[in-house]
Amino acid sequence: QLQLVESGGGLVQPGGSLTLSCAASGFSLDYGTIGWFRQAPGKEREGVSCFSSSDGRTYYADSVKGRFTISRDNAKNTVYLQMNSLKPEDTAVYICAAVDQIVGPAWANQIVYDYWGQGTQVTVSS
Repeated sequence: QLQLVESGGGLVQPGGSLTLSCAASGFSLDYGTIGWFRQAPGKEREGVSCFSSSDGRTYYADSVKGRFTISRDNAKNTVYLQMNSLKPEDTAVYICAAVDQIVGPAWANQIVYDYWGQGTQVTVSS
């Protein structure tokens, strides 16, 4: 049974950093696509970043480019989202998702993903 478990969320001051983890079981992150989404209260879920394991490509939303970095640890079957220079508008529940195929530019479309984690809360506030 495939399971995605996020961790690493918390409260951080503006300008601070956090690293989120998405650990997979029952599914190898060596293949397919892993995406990070976020959902703030009263807002729609939006794509934040994606790691395409099959071709090594990464994708980022414009709002996080230059601040967030996605990476993968094959040995731990885990994908990370390093978040720097955090802003109050980054406050949201961050959720990872997976699908066992390359989705390319469609990475930010929720419907292409088959598996979802429960999410981890990130709060950016002074």
